[in-house]
Amino acid sequence: MIVRTWRGRTSPARAAAYPHHFHTNVMPELRGIAGFLGADLLKDEKDGVVEYFVLTRWASLDAIKAFAGENYGNAVVEPEAVAALDDFDRTVRHYETITG
Repeated sequence: MIVRTWRGRTSPARAAAYPHHFHTNVMPELRGIAGFLGADLLKDEKDGVVEYFVLTRWASLDAIKAFAGENYGNAVVEPEAVAALDDFDRTVRHYETITG
C-alpha cells in the first residue's frame, strides 16, 4: 500500500470550507478510482492557522497515476480547494506502508 500526503492551510474564519469540499467533491471522485483504499483528513489549529493534512491510501502507483497523472508528485488541487485555502503544498509525498 502507498500513502500519499498533502497539506493545506487557511484561517480559522474559513476553516469549514475545505472539509466541506473534501467530503462533497474529493471523496466521491476518489471512491470511483480503482485502487483507492481510503483517506483521512486531519486538522491542526495553531497560532491562528488551520492546517489540513490529507492522507490517501492506494493499492499501487498505477492507481495514484489514474488520479494524479504521470506527474503524480504534483498536488491535485481543484479550484474549489484553492478558493477555500490561503496556502497549500504544490507537491505531495508518497510513503510505502511496511507494517499494518
